[in-house]
Amino acid sequence: MNIIRRRGWEIPESEITPEHLVFSRRKLLIGGAGALALAPVLGAGLAQAQRTTDAANLPDPNAGLYPAKHNDKYALDRPITAEKVNANYNNFYEFNSSKDVAEQAQALPVRPWTVKIDGLVEKPIELDADDLIKKIGLEERAYRHRCVEAWGMAIAWTGFPLAKLVSLANPQGSAKYIKMETFLNPKVAPGQRQPWYPWPYVEGLTMAEATNDLAFIATGAYGHPMAKQHGAPLRLAVPWKYGFKSIKSIVRFSFVEERPKGMWEKLQASEYGFWANVNPKVPHPRWSQATEEVIGTGERRPTLLFNGYGEFVADLYKGLDGERLWA
Repeated sequence: MNIIRRRGWEIPESEITPEHLVFSRRKLLIGGAGALALAPVLGAGLAQAQRTTDAANLPDPNAGLYPAKHNDKYALDRPITAEKVNANYNNFYEFNSSKDVAEQAQALPVRPWTVKIDGLVEKPIELDADDLIKKIGLEERAYRHRCVEAWGMAIAWTGFPLAKLVSLANPQGSAKYIKMETFLNPKVAPGQRQPWYPWPYVEGLTMAEATNDLAFIATGAYGHPMAKQHGAPLRLAVPWKYGFKSIKSIVRFSFVEERPKGMWEKLQASEYGFWANVNPKVPHPRWSQATEEVIGTGERRPTLLFNGYGEFVADLYKGLDGERLWA
């Protein structure tokens, strides 16, 4: 992502015993009545820290659901990008602003991962991401991915239609948008310590977009659970839009009446708007969108309107001539 200027689900860190206290535990225990009084608290903190560590290191309980049955509806005009290439060319600004983020992203704890579904719904709920995946079920889809930076890939995602989550939420008729929010944990994600970014990352869709069959919540890729740098354990894939709309590592889905403003729109609305649909004839203010680099091949291809998905989504935007539909 390029801009002109640089501008709870997890266990609270306060409950995890600091390292210096862990290694001085013996001194605390033999240091007299004051130290003895602290022992139960320290022991509870150590136990909680151990439980958190154990949970974070558990294998994915849904690993047996992969590879999922492939959905052939959305055919590609190019080969799937090699997994090794895709795994090492990512935007994940929560960690850093380079494409070399895969190693750093491994610090993100993705289990346990609580997902909130709230706002204008019949009944707000919280559930574990693993339980949500098991409840809804999985399929595989191959999608093109087009970044606003004028590069593209093709990825074999595993997940479920966002429409199924909408159905589970049972939103009220007054809900016009779904607002999605990523995790906030600057202690493990150093990019979130940068004050010029309005964390946490937020993105949104209209209800019509969210319930279009193409909108997809990805939980895995290449036939196995999601790699952390791709946005584990839950990320959005809306392939007719520029990639910054496909929010990673989602912890909250809120059904709202007011249009959400995403992180990049907050930073630079003149360059990154709400709709962000792919259009080769509408340039970014600082570069052309007419062609794209296919990562891993050195090839440049003409950019496709709606990234080639117009037959599935173009009708969503009829009658919106007054809107800036392209990023």
